[in-house]
Amino acid sequence: MNKRVFIILLNYNGAVDTIDCIHSLERIDYDNYKIVVVDNESTDKSVSLIKKAIGNKHIFMSSGKNGGFAYGNNVGIRYALEQGAEYILLINTDTLVEPDFLSKLVGAAEEHPEAGLVTGRILYEGNRDKIWYGGGEINWKRFYGSHYQGENTEDKGGLRKVTFATGCLMLIKAEVFDKAGFLPEEYFMYYEDVDFCAMIQEQGFTILYEPSAVIYHKVSASSGEEESAFAVEWNTRNRIRFIRKYKKRINFLSYIKLMLFFYITRIGKIAGYISKGRIDKVKALIKGVNFIFYNH
Repeated sequence: MNKRVFIILLNYNGAVDTIDCIHSLERIDYDNYKIVVVDNESTDKSVSLIKKAIGNKHIFMSSGKNGGFAYGNNVGIRYALEQGAEYILLINTDTLVEPDFLSKLVGAAEEHPEAGLVTGRILYEGNRDKIWYGGGEINWKRFYGSHYQGENTEDKGGLRKVTFATGCLMLIKAEVFDKAGFLPEEYFMYYEDVDFCAMIQEQGFTILYEPSAVIYHKVSASSGEEESAFAVEWNTRNRIRFIRKYKKRINFLSYIKLMLFFYITRIGKIAGYISKGRIDKVKALIKGVNFIFYNH
């Protein structure tokens, strides 16, 4: 089970979290791995801080531009494949890991040749009694990726098939990229993981959830809060983009009903934001809708 794993860490103005994540990864019990830090054109002191912290121990590269989550990760993925990677691990930089998490993921992947992607249980860092991701599904009635969140009790379901894995933690077999392609770059931020899961399943791969592989997520260091105005805007525009891309999965009448439901519920969200004085989120939601409306 000594497969060669390349771990891709995408950094953008988050050197402290990235360095903490690297230190956590350096303590894992899996020995055949390489860490590749891809900087997405940070505007702070991230580059110098990370380079100083890792020295010659790990690989550092620049993506060349801030092209978003998928773009930056794809830069690292392409490099890893050129270097003979058998597995690619995508993991958020604002995470910490259990020492055996990667061994558990690789073990599950090796036991199941049909699996193209394996993910694990993600707990809230700072409240490890709560699950942030405990398995997920693509909801094709509403066109989004949902995942279980709740109390961190013993998971008696064990290893099982799911249809959605968050981009926060994905162990991907190298052959997946040959058959399904790379992460879709049109989203910039959010929904690229939902789309990628759809892409690989269309190519016949399955997705597995291994609850014994555990990491901890500092929700949400990258955007400032779990549902920031930034997240509202990009989730709004990208959900519409995702719906349009996969609308052939449903009939025309269902599509019309879906879009009516979507826009009516956005009005409800706007009312909720106004009642809480979150005008920034109102503007973000409207901006997300308008972008898609005027950019077919």
